[in-house]
Amino acid sequence: MKKETVKSIKKVSREKIPLSSLRGKVMPSRKRKLIEKALEKERWGESNNWSISDLVRKSRSYRRFHQEKTISTETLRELINLARLSPSSGNLQPLKYIISNTAEKNRLIFPCLAWAGYLGDWSGPEEGERPSAYIVIVGDTEISKDFDRDAGIAAQSILLGAAEQGLGGCIVGSVRREKLRSSFKVPEKYEILLVLALGVPKEHIVIEEVRNGDIKYYRDNEGVHHVPKRTLSEIILDL
Repeated sequence: MKKETVKSIKKVSREKIPLSSLRGKVMPSRKRKLIEKALEKERWGESNNWSISDLVRKSRSYRRFHQEKTISTETLRELINLARLSPSSGNLQPLKYIISNTAEKNRLIFPCLAWAGYLGDWSGPEEGERPSAYIVIVGDTEISKDFDRDAGIAAQSILLGAAEQGLGGCIVGSVRREKLRSSFKVPEKYEILLVLALGVPKEHIVIEEVRNGDIKYYRDNEGVHHVPKRTLSEIILDL
């Protein structure tokens, strides 16, 4: 690897500079790929000694996976346990979870989901790139009728735990709920809230600053997924 490439890797890793900042510069495709590969190894590697900041940066909305790489029931239970231990409004703990990590169950869930609304020409991951597991979050209406805060907290806890284990996921809110209810014979007292799609990520996602107010994520010609984020100064009010 050339000396200037190594310098770029170290700078990005040390200062946590988004890879998109390097993409704006003239750079051979091979060099860019080397930087991306080295950066992933540098930041996430095989170590579990990650800070919460690392995990938040690593936890993106992945929609393409190595479908053949399975996730054990035990791993899914560990992730749900993180949600169990997370804060709950009024400590009512009304959420319940449905686990799916077999080909048979996964085939029932996949057609119930809509993927990536901003990618109008993409109908979702193809066979071979689909999630290898799902966690369906439901709310027990006999305990509470208000689940929104709990569901969001639980979903984020699960995805951060997934990132720690080298997994990725996507919170799917566009769900054909009655079709899913029928497929799994979910009792009426459980309100279907969210579906978490999980697997080993097969796509690369970069964060970049919002330009001209456009917050829509997109994929470039090389299949890299770009996610615009508002700047810190924009979201902190000076009052």
